[in-house]
Amino acid sequence: MTFSTAGATIAGWVAILVIATGLVQTAFYIVQLIFAGYALGRRPPIPKASILWRRYADEAPAIAVLAPAFNEEVTIVESVNSLLALQYPDFEIVVINDGSKDSTLATLLDHFALAPVARYHDLAVKHAPIRGLYASPRLPRLLVVDKENGGKSDALNAGINVARAPLFCSIDADSLLEPDALLRAVRPFVEEPRQTLAVGGTIRIANGSRIHAGQVLSVGLPRNFLALVQIVEYLRAFLMARLALSAMQALTVISGAFGLFQRQAALDVGGYSHGTVGEDMELVIKLHRHAREEKRPYRIAFIPEPVCWTEVPESFAILGRQRARWQRGALETFFRHRRMLFNPRYGRVGFIGFGHILLVDVVGPVVEVLGYFLIPLLWLLGTLNTAYFAAFIAMTFTFGVFVSVATLILEEAELRRFARARDLAILTAVAVLENFGYRQLANLWRIRGWWQFLRGHQGWGQMTRKGFGDR
Repeated sequence: MTFSTAGATIAGWVAILVIATGLVQTAFYIVQLIFAGYALGRRPPIPKASILWRRYADEAPAIAVLAPAFNEEVTIVESVNSLLALQYPDFEIVVINDGSKDSTLATLLDHFALAPVARYHDLAVKHAPIRGLYASPRLPRLLVVDKENGGKSDALNAGINVARAPLFCSIDADSLLEPDALLRAVRPFVEEPRQTLAVGGTIRIANGSRIHAGQVLSVGLPRNFLALVQIVEYLRAFLMARLALSAMQALTVISGAFGLFQRQAALDVGGYSHGTVGEDMELVIKLHRHAREEKRPYRIAFIPEPVCWTEVPESFAILGRQRARWQRGALETFFRHRRMLFNPRYGRVGFIGFGHILLVDVVGPVVEVLGYFLIPLLWLLGTLNTAYFAAFIAMTFTFGVFVSVATLILEEAELRRFARARDLAILTAVAVLENFGYRQLANLWRIRGWWQFLRGHQGWGQMTRKGFGDR
């Protein structure tokens, strides 16, 4: 066999791998759609918060809301105002200033008239030293922790030590919770208090919406295309993938922007891990692993109707850094716990959950980018049959559009967050357009994350924001 013949043979097999991987991904997405539709139909959202209050207020456990903040002076006041307006019977807001270099701490102290206080706290999990605690009798639900910089995981661990409630809610300080979000998210903890370890909620995009005093008054669409396409991505990730994996009992990630956890369960696994930018996924995997190894019944769930609003990047540079970081975090967690993959000891999490990570996060971006270059090249060289080339194009684009549009249909059928038909029409058009350029660029960003992971790169990178001022 000549070198050129061997090269063509290898290229052909790689092309088959690319197409086969795409088919498996598509099949899994369709299965996810079916499970997500079933889950929404079986337990539709309760429309009125007053019903939830009557049903759960007397039984709802206390919650400590942990909001780590690093250089968040632009959004911190609106975020804290949003948290103080939460409708929940017993909660405390713990803002952890993680050694900010801007005026985050000064802004908090000045705006809310906070003063130093003494308060006992545990040292159950390790974190950088706490420099001071601040509170005010006028706002008994608010506590600010000032500590040396140690990263988001370190800040959350400090919050867990300071917290007194049996449950804690981890959020991003630059996010806004809907007033009834905690009341909706706590349902599994009330219904199955011993088994439920963690619950995740939906993250929605605030860009384009009307916001006043830390509250989203009306949902709108942004004019920026990058923000628009991220709305479709977030719907697909939360309303389809996470809801489906929760129904399969194989949910492997709860967003760091909004997650509810049993405090003791988090302490049992050592809290949040250091040395990773995927601390949210890492904690969920550790909870799965510990419960499976202890052979105890447990539940880690996703509830679609508790909503947290966040501001997403509107520039290619910042969005690219974010997606590379997300990719790096997924790889760090996967390889740290790689022995769980297809291991019968870990049940559905090992087979479905880790299989999903392998397919979508580990192999997926590499194979797709190979396909972008290799499939057209083989077709141009005459090595790949035109019918196979056409099948690859149809699979890549047609099914991509189908999954996104089907997710929009699920959203409209059950949640109906977009009041105007015009908004749904725009998002449907974006669901089509994202497959022609944006999806390919997103995979290149994920390849950058792969490269950073292989080089052992650490750090979050610069993330600039406009803030949640009235708009």
